[in-house]
Amino acid sequence: MADFFQNGVIATFQRLGDRPLDDLEAELADISERQKIALILPALYSEFEGPAMPHIVEQLKGAEYIHRIVLSLDRASEQEFARVKDFMGELPQTVDVIWNDGERIRSILRQLVEADFEAAEQGKGRGVWLSVGYALTDKQTRTFALHDCDIVNYDREMLARLVYPIAHPGTDFEFSKGYYARVKDRLHGRVTRLFFTPLVRALTHITGPLNFFQYLDSFRYPLAGEFAFIRSLASGIRISPTWGLEVSMLGEVFEKTTVGRVCQVEIADDYDHKHQSLVPGDPEQGLGRMAFEIATTLFGVVAQGGVVLTPSMFGTLLASYMREARLAIEKYNALSMLNGLPYHRHGEIEAVETFVEAIRAAQLRFLEDPIGVPMLASWARVRAGLPEISRALAGAVEADNVRSVAVPTG
Repeated sequence: MADFFQNGVIATFQRLGDRPLDDLEAELADISERQKIALILPALYSEFEGPAMPHIVEQLKGAEYIHRIVLSLDRASEQEFARVKDFMGELPQTVDVIWNDGERIRSILRQLVEADFEAAEQGKGRGVWLSVGYALTDKQTRTFALHDCDIVNYDREMLARLVYPIAHPGTDFEFSKGYYARVKDRLHGRVTRLFFTPLVRALTHITGPLNFFQYLDSFRYPLAGEFAFIRSLASGIRISPTWGLEVSMLGEVFEKTTVGRVCQVEIADDYDHKHQSLVPGDPEQGLGRMAFEIATTLFGVVAQGGVVLTPSMFGTLLASYMREARLAIEKYNALSMLNGLPYHRHGEIEAVETFVEAIRAAQLRFLEDPIGVPMLASWARVRAGLPEISRALAGAVEADNVRSVAVPTG
């Protein structure tokens, strides 16, 4: 049984005992009769060819309290889109597949770019953004949830626990973040435990205990791809199109609501998904690239909050980060020893050295252009500039989903 200790500035909802999933889902089904719940799934076509997505779809068949599923599909040909649409059609919920490589969606994206909205860069961030925009066209939907599509050991209880604090009328939360233990044969989650958390704490040493850093450090898994939020946040937040999606999301939530309405939920005992590779010393590939984009986004969010980031400050930041990362390695080494888990100390140090290079590269990018990669605009802003875009997006998605595409057999 987990502890129930509440530390940090956000509410933490641990798994206490084993509440039956049927009981949890029955309560959510009753709630969803009055206010609809939508699920957003950002996916690559390749994820349907592996074990994760077929298992996720099988699990979602039981989540009947979900009113609508919006799947953002990237890197798919016309025939692949048709296969995914047929496959998702097995679900009992209303399902819409946004075919990001199709001509109708490309036309919508061109309209956005011509109106000076940043929508040219394909990726998870843009896919999530388009899905939120489309899901908002259903005015009955109040709660929006999102999770990744590469979760190998997915269980629909993850989704039920994630949305419950946001959907239940007896609570007053507007944003929910999932967390879990990233441990199987050994400790995983290096970008969070060896990069992001030490970097946030290093920034705190330099700037002092700012509320934003205390907020970030309160999340047990700030880079988790599972979160849920209410309609007003869905309409009002901006997000990064890069690996900085989760960081930008947390920054926007901090600005748009109060920390008292933010929570994190333990959604699983363990979590297994596709692992990114580490190329030692290379901030352009794998985990190094991810760290670079996260750091760039974080620096931008911090600067927008009024913190002055200077070249001399970055020198101190690197030294402070390395100290925090070394302390983290000591802690995780001891944790692994106590639990009889192997701990590759040299590999952990190599990861930190790669993250140092990622911070250096992010520093240079930030000093050259403090704004960096522009955020994808909030849908409230988009609709103000292009009043007909929501209707056009809905029409494009609906037209793609009703069109019959012949799929070769044999």
